[in-house]
Amino acid sequence: MEPGCPQSAAADRKTPMIIDVHGHYTTAPAALGAWRDLQVAALKDPAKAPSASALKISDDELRESIETNQLKKMTERGSDLTIFSPRASFMAHHIGDFQTSSTWAAICNELCARVAAMFPDHFVGAAMLPQSPGVDPASCLPELEKCVRDYGFVGLNLNPDPSGGHWTSPPLTDRHWYPLYEKMVELDVPAMIHVSTSCNACFHTTGAHYLNADTTAFMQCLTGDLFKDFPTLKFLIPHGGGAVPYHWGRFRGLAQELKKPLLDEHLLDNIFFDTCVYHQPGIDLLTKVIPVKNVLFASEMIGAVRGIDPETGHSYDDTKRYIEATPHLSDAERHLVYEGNARRVFPRLDARLKAQGR
Repeated sequence: MEPGCPQSAAADRKTPMIIDVHGHYTTAPAALGAWRDLQVAALKDPAKAPSASALKISDDELRESIETNQLKKMTERGSDLTIFSPRASFMAHHIGDFQTSSTWAAICNELCARVAAMFPDHFVGAAMLPQSPGVDPASCLPELEKCVRDYGFVGLNLNPDPSGGHWTSPPLTDRHWYPLYEKMVELDVPAMIHVSTSCNACFHTTGAHYLNADTTAFMQCLTGDLFKDFPTLKFLIPHGGGAVPYHWGRFRGLAQELKKPLLDEHLLDNIFFDTCVYHQPGIDLLTKVIPVKNVLFASEMIGAVRGIDPETGHSYDDTKRYIEATPHLSDAERHLVYEGNARRVFPRLDARLKAQGR
């Protein structure tokens, strides 16, 4: 256990380890954003492009950014481990070209790798891909392989819409994406389906675009037969699945109209949902409608919704409170939501924890 960190609740095996599968480095030192601003400005004059080596962030700066933010809240809320990826809205794959995204992804992933190495009991990485509109997803494979094999990352974030709200890419079921899926299966890593900043004025980034994408990704998979080609491929749909749980009857009915198998058979061996739903009735619905084997604990703390709910006096994103309070889960089922399902969906995480004696 790293020095100065509190005893993990997972050390007491009478209680489940609380694994948060959805965390982003939203509190990175300001130098990261400043470097990105220079990179974007240089798109008009490539001669002014900053080098990756020009970004200087010390270990002390990283440590402070985590200990006073994510780690502090994890301790307060009783969370043990976070799957940690670069800030989603910072991915901004629509900016520049592939080289722009490649350099930016490498920088952001390295910072998350440094955080995970600094706090190995509390953080493990998930990769940002260097996607770019119109570019073959196979271009992302070297960065993904580096993150998994060299950094020990256990998953990745896949943006189904690198255009930033204009949806110019083929659906996730298209063979366009197959080189990436083949590598995911080879590496045994799941993908969180997560878009980035919207550059379409019709879609607010976190209030519309994110939730639209969650729903769209599920429907794309429903209309296709992707998992016949990749039976072990796993997708995690964040933010509680967008509109999917609320309209579960609609999706079941559409599957029937399209002559697809029942959703349990067609999708639920491969698609999972997190608990980034920021009120009790939403979590109650999620855990009542979606099979417990498909629900993974997450909070996306210090993310899109950081305020205090005036109705409860607690942070909206303190989702553990909702899991504890819902009447739809037994203690054994809460154990699955908190720990068991994450170990099953993220095999490399399970192997890492076992190697740590956890």
